[in-house]
Amino acid sequence: MSKERVEAFSDGVIAIIITVMVLGLTAPHGADLTALLPLAPIFLSYVLSFVFLGIYWNNHHHLLQAIQQVDGRVLWANLHLLFWLSLIPFVTGWMGENQFAAWPVALYGVVLLFAAVAYFILTRALISLQGTNSILANALGRDVKGKVSVVIYLAAIPLALVNSWLAFALYVLVAVVWLVPDRRIEKTLIR
Repeated sequence: MSKERVEAFSDGVIAIIITVMVLGLTAPHGADLTALLPLAPIFLSYVLSFVFLGIYWNNHHHLLQAIQQVDGRVLWANLHLLFWLSLIPFVTGWMGENQFAAWPVALYGVVLLFAAVAYFILTRALISLQGTNSILANALGRDVKGKVSVVIYLAAIPLALVNSWLAFALYVLVAVVWLVPDRRIEKTLIR
């Protein structure tokens, strides 16, 4: 199967996820700026989730640039990733609506953790198909950022039950780590 179909399907699913998420934002009933204040947690949750979805979309695009074809394992691994990403609007809304209460923040972390694991599984399926000496395998290397992200999620989830704002800060930290341009695949493709 061509990688273009997987890429187009994934792009569409991520676009729908973002659309569902933005539709969860509701306009305030008041007409002055103070009416926006109660929406701050909801908007903050939305911004973080939008950033995470953007990171996944960008990295997914880079993964598919580095490969030639896909197989059934890759299709299922990709669906696995999209499943966890599709839960982001739900946990985003729950976290924002409840002003970063412990359990919603913890569940948000669980979804992020499983999305990270699913992304890892997708990369392994692609490397298995392309070969351990492939462009993708060389570009990803030891994937330190991916492994560090999982460790941070594993720390943040139980921390959310003690201090949800510190857990949320750890989620922001993971996003910042991934926002720093990671040009491994681009550099490898240019070579």
